[in-house]
Amino acid sequence: MGTTYKQAGVDIEAGDAFVERIKPHAARTMRPEVLAGVGGFGGLFALPPGKYREPVLVAGTDGVGTKLKVAFQAGRHGTVGVDLVAMSVNDILTSGAEPLFFLDYFATGRLEVDAAAEVVKGIAQGCEQAGCALLGGETAEMPGFYARGEYDLAGFCVGVVERSEIIDGRSVKPGDALIGLASSGLHSNGYSLARKVLLEDAKLALHEVPEGLERPLVDALLEPTRIYVKDALALMKTVKVKGLSHITGSGIPGNLPRCLPDGTRAVLDDTAWKRPPIFDLIQRLGGVARSEMYDTFNMGLGLIAVVAREDVAVALALLEARGVEASEVGRIEAGEGEATAVITP
Repeated sequence: MGTTYKQAGVDIEAGDAFVERIKPHAARTMRPEVLAGVGGFGGLFALPPGKYREPVLVAGTDGVGTKLKVAFQAGRHGTVGVDLVAMSVNDILTSGAEPLFFLDYFATGRLEVDAAAEVVKGIAQGCEQAGCALLGGETAEMPGFYARGEYDLAGFCVGVVERSEIIDGRSVKPGDALIGLASSGLHSNGYSLARKVLLEDAKLALHEVPEGLERPLVDALLEPTRIYVKDALALMKTVKVKGLSHITGSGIPGNLPRCLPDGTRAVLDDTAWKRPPIFDLIQRLGGVARSEMYDTFNMGLGLIAVVAREDVAVALALLEARGVEASEVGRIEAGEGEATAVITP
């Protein structure tokens, strides 16, 4: 008998077993519009009938980045799937879009079914939080391409928004207010810097509780990215949200101006919100400059909404009623040229 595919490193039976393991997780995320999901060559999804007059599709894609290295080191795979969903659904949310369905790409050198199933279980949890269907995905087993026990993830989300309700920032003007929604921690950005400072240079162990934290370091590092979809959609139904920014890589200065028109600048007061202690730990142990921290991390704000000054009280009351930690964190002023964002000490 000649060489087999399994001997070359690809186990088709394990792949089939994995698909069967994840079907119940995907089933929990189903929406009425799903016509065919996991198991086929493509997922079929019908637009919600009668809900939109001029539906506009919004698509986004992202990964988890080197946060995966922490998951590998800790042997904990249950939360990075939530991160994967969060990074895409929070992105398309900034256009006012309701996420409809999500697809994942899982690539590894050798498929370890238990670990992979934990990842997909987390993806399904993220989809449930976002209200979208896990419509399908792809599992790629590529021997020799990844180190043993490692994998990579990519996610793809499609949502829909009424054309007349697209959030594009064009109505933002000086005098508008900024409402910041708290992050759950690092989310999925800046992990190359965080890992260098905490794990490589300071040589902290994942299981220890460093000074300044109240829980093991691994719990803080693997805290899932907060998914803002349902709360932000509720906010959009209550007040006019003029601009919405997902604070990811490049922080507040790099992301907030993306939802602002030219000739404006956002001014934030960094005493107006609380920062999770993981940020102070990184800054202290790494001697990281304040500007570098703000250019790398979300610094405690995962989503920032621009609303009219007169809508602030209503917006904050709604978010508080929904259990969301939020506060007024700044204002819009007149500026020159391209939009900018500054954070005052």
